[in-house]
Amino acid sequence: MEEIRRIGVFTSGGDAPGMNACIRAVVRTAIAHDLEVVGIRRGYAGMIEGDFVEMDGRSVSNILQLGGTILKSARSKAFMTPEGRAKAAEQLRKAGIDALVAIGGDGTFRGAAVFYEEHHIPIVGCPGTIDNDLFGTDETIGFDTAMNTAIQNIDRIRDTADAHDRLFLVEVMGRDAGFIALNCGIGSGAEMVLIPETFTDIEEIKERILSLMSAQSRSSIVVVAEGDEHGGATQIAQDLREDPAFAKIDLRVCILGHTQRGGSPTARDRVLASRLGSAAVEALLQGHTNVMVGVVNGEIKLTPLKHVYSRKKTIDYELLKLTQLLG
Repeated sequence: MEEIRRIGVFTSGGDAPGMNACIRAVVRTAIAHDLEVVGIRRGYAGMIEGDFVEMDGRSVSNILQLGGTILKSARSKAFMTPEGRAKAAEQLRKAGIDALVAIGGDGTFRGAAVFYEEHHIPIVGCPGTIDNDLFGTDETIGFDTAMNTAIQNIDRIRDTADAHDRLFLVEVMGRDAGFIALNCGIGSGAEMVLIPETFTDIEEIKERILSLMSAQSRSSIVVVAEGDEHGGATQIAQDLREDPAFAKIDLRVCILGHTQRGGSPTARDRVLASRLGSAAVEALLQGHTNVMVGVVNGEIKLTPLKHVYSRKKTIDYELLKLTQLLG
């Protein structure tokens, strides 16, 4: 591997609280090693267009606490083509960029792996996604913030649910994984949690909800991951409303949606993002490439990118049992 003098950093895919803290760590760690840093705006789309900005220590001042990403993010169909990736590589070489730090999720790393295979530009990934669904790290940047945001919102929903003895189906993000739903369900005291990893038997759900509502004569909260195979909170609510047994139950749906992506990152996410951003630069300088940096059992670990997106990260089934016990 050639000597690295100039690093490019970018964010790609869905934004996650803590991405700015990661950018800051990449820039300042690189500067500490006498490297130059270039910010690539709008992910792979900006890479193809040469949308670059020189970065120094001052350019990342006062961004640690900000949500979103100062480098912006985008999804690029052009980068999915060999021609688009060739154009991106040409732009990087023209700008003198020797290596890359990619902050993103599954799609970001799939693109990074192919890009490295075709053009051999060293690249290290930092896991940035609120879904926490990436193999190779215990937590991803943004997960803790999203989980806490969801819990805060569910606490507020609980107040109005209790005031009116209502049943609320609260949908949280998690298209392919139930990490947010599972954890915020426990943290908010939800009566039930429905996630993609388990089969949703609608008749069993109906029976359990009716039992809860009649026995307790009070509100109930059901947390639903958007990727639940039955169709999410809206579809489940429709099925319940069509059952005459639910005619007298005041049922509402609340979809938290993108509120979970925004906001100032928690202390946990700021620390995690800072560790990972710094570790990514160190990994490049040590000659590693085509890997993701993660934290496993408190220690920095490197995982080949192909393992990150080809191996499924499993939920903690002890937590699932806990939701059933406490609910």
